Amino acid sequence: MSAVATGSGREGRRRRPVPAWALGLAGLACLMAVVEAAPRAGLVKERFLPPFSAMVSALAEQAGTPVFWRALLETLRGWAIGLAVAMAAGVVLGILIGGVPFVRAALASTIEFLRPIPSVALIPLAVLLYGTEMRSTLLLVVYASFWQILVQVLYGVQDVDPIARETARSYRFGPLSQVRTVIWPTALPYVVTGFRLGAAVALILEITGELVIGSPGLGRQIAVAQGSGAVASMYALVIVVGLVGVVVNVLARATERRVLRWHPSIRREVVS
Repeated sequence: MSAVATGSGREGRRRRPVPAWALGLAGLACLMAVVEAAPRAGLVKERFLPPFSAMVSALAEQAGTPVFWRALLETLRGWAIGLAVAMAAGVVLGILIGGVPFVRAALASTIEFLRPIPSVALIPLAVLLYGTEMRSTLLLVVYASFWQILVQVLYGVQDVDPIARETARSYRFGPLSQVRTVIWPTALPYVVTGFRLGAAVALILEITGELVIGSPGLGRQIAVAQGSGAVASMYALVIVVGLVGVVVNVLARATERRVLRWHPSIRREVVS
């Protein structure tokens, strides 16, 4: 009898799942170990892939120079300005276009034609207009992020309940009142999704523009390190870019949870 009870107790005792952050750290530690061991074991040449400890040492040297911090601030500034411009333009135009069926139908083909154009294809135009200034990279960032946000806002406006829209019209709500009370609550989850997607795309294009165009920022510092043969410094800057991407993603997710804390999807995520 006691054996049965003991067995049932063992079966009923559930193991606690390993936290996702712990698994992520374990995977990152394995990657660092592989990068450290591979060149030392002769699997790859150190001039192509130095040990991870050499990258960390180069990163410490970079962090002690004002050039590194200026480049980091330039990258963050270009990313923030480009994302802010894209957000403002995407939300306003998305509500205006999506709120009028005739306008949406008239511009649908134009949007579908312009949206797939890669932002890097605009690099010659950007250089022709602004040279190697920050505005060249800003053009790429705004163009790439804008479509991510605009499309999401259009989906959000389209998802508005027609009955709610007609009810607002029957009560003689003005256009601004309809946007504030009917369209915006429905479109807000889509807007936040567009913000999260646009934030990642903006960072990618910011670094790409700095690499290719040579505008100020971490991307240009990576290109300079690569051209001068400072491989460890190049990888160190790449690590910094990766860390910036992680921070951007974490902040975007935190913003999404805070803004949409009332939304069922976020509430289910918090409860689980």
